[in-house]
Amino acid sequence: MTRILILQGHPDPAPGHLCDALAKAYAEGARAAGHDVEMIEIATLDVPFLRTQEAFEHAGPPPSLADAAGALARAQHIVLVFPLWLGTMPALVKAFLEQTFRPGVAFAYREKGFPEKKLAGRSARIVVTMGMPAFVYRWFYMAHGVQALKRSILNFVGISPVRVTYLGGVGGASASAREGWLARMRELGRSAA
Repeated sequence: MTRILILQGHPDPAPGHLCDALAKAYAEGARAAGHDVEMIEIATLDVPFLRTQEAFEHAGPPPSLADAAGALARAQHIVLVFPLWLGTMPALVKAFLEQTFRPGVAFAYREKGFPEKKLAGRSARIVVTMGMPAFVYRWFYMAHGVQALKRSILNFVGISPVRVTYLGGVGGASASAREGWLARMRELGRSAA
């Protein structure tokens, strides 16, 4: 059994988005396989923006995100689902990560050398939906926004391996393509991958 945290990152709290369906399909597959699943819909939380280095380093996560930070600390595998906006994650997802991946939660400063990676030993799956074909984002744009998330945030705090699922052309996708994506998410959930 794996403790899985699913972060559904579509910034619109209304149900019915593809990101919502993908996150729920992953959870369904994971639960069917006996995994322990927690799901957080980021859009339903009060996520304030960080404005100073002092607040980031010394304040700790705000009370509205204390439960989310605790879920992050408990998780063995993290799934982050979001739509691609301007080449990267929506601002709300970035603000959530800034608030929860804080010193003391995700890493710890050391007197010398690189910070301690407090989330080492965890794995992650990033699921990104986009209007453009996925191969265009990956090969022409070099998936820059997702690669920055992977290297500069997740790997920085010790999360590895980080696997990515790119789903492109979602606006014009057929019902069968969407069902195929949901089936894929259920299978990934079953294997906690």
